[in-house]
Amino acid sequence: MKLNMAEEEDYMSDSFINVQEDIRPGLPMLRQIREARRKEEKQQKANLKNRQKSLKEEEQERRDIGLKNALGCENKGFALLRKMGYKSGQALGKSGDGIVEPIPLNVKTGKSGIGHEALLKRKAEEKLESYRRKIHMKNQAEEKVAEQFRMRLKNKQDEMKIEGDLKRSQRACHQLDVQKNIQVPREAWYWLKLEEEAEEEEEKEQDEDEYKSEDLSVLEKLQILTSYLREEHLYCIWCGTAYEDKEDLSTNCPGPTSADHD
Repeated sequence: MKLNMAEEEDYMSDSFINVQEDIRPGLPMLRQIREARRKEEKQQKANLKNRQKSLKEEEQERRDIGLKNALGCENKGFALLRKMGYKSGQALGKSGDGIVEPIPLNVKTGKSGIGHEALLKRKAEEKLESYRRKIHMKNQAEEKVAEQFRMRLKNKQDEMKIEGDLKRSQRACHQLDVQKNIQVPREAWYWLKLEEEAEEEEEKEQDEDEYKSEDLSVLEKLQILTSYLREEHLYCIWCGTAYEDKEDLSTNCPGPTSADHD
């Protein structure tokens, strides 16, 4: 009896008193989370195993199994084909140029009526066509704006060129008139310096004369002045040459306009 008592450990001994519990922070919470996850996974597996398939799923499975299996002799239609000489894998038709595989089965799963898909397709095509028309109209509008800009730019360049030709004609007219001892130009705007002075005087006085140079456009002034230079001085501003006589002018000068000299 005493031996048995000695073999039993004393609860007041150091082996029991010095035992320390694992009190690391967060350890009990971590254990609870792991246990909850295990229970949740176990429950999900049980639900998946016990879940009943819906009617649509069962129909789909039976349909897939039926389509995978080839028709046998128990099928009346296949039996009639065999009696007429058909063999499995052979094309249909008397000459054997028909289809080999059956017509595919397209199962309609939606609740829309017959022709609804065609209607949706037509609406999608109409929407696409409307979008293409809008893009086409937008591109046309952009091209029109770009063309108008190019025309304005070209007109501006043409105007600047005409103004430059007019000033050259006025300088040439002034120089040639002075060489012929012509002290006063036929019109004030024939000479560049006199035209500028006349414009300043008109701004100050604001008198209405019987004939004003402002009534003429730059192109009209150029046409009048170049004609005067050709008739009076036998001079062409685009050739830059004073000819000997009218015959020499008409023979060697391409024409009375800038376009004739291009």
